[in-house]
Amino acid sequence: MSYKNAAEILPSHLLEQVQKYIDGGLVYIPKNGKKTGWGCLSGARKSIDIRNSKILNLHSQGYSISELADKFYLSEETIKKIVYNKK
Repeated sequence: MSYKNAAEILPSHLLEQVQKYIDGGLVYIPKNGKKTGWGCLSGARKSIDIRNSKILNLHSQGYSISELADKFYLSEETIKKIVYNKK
């Protein structure tokens, strides 16, 4: 996200209207259109879902929470959240 000077991109009448509400402050203008979920575009969400599936599978095979935490380099609390919330 980059900042733009409103005086350079907005018509003067629109800029005056915006200044009535927020003079000299910062305004975030969201993208128009449908939002995508976190990690969907980069593939991070898919990677985490695959990892969590592996954790669930290994836990169902008898691996303990502490063994999974060591294997996946996660805290035991994180492993518990994955195991107990994903069933």
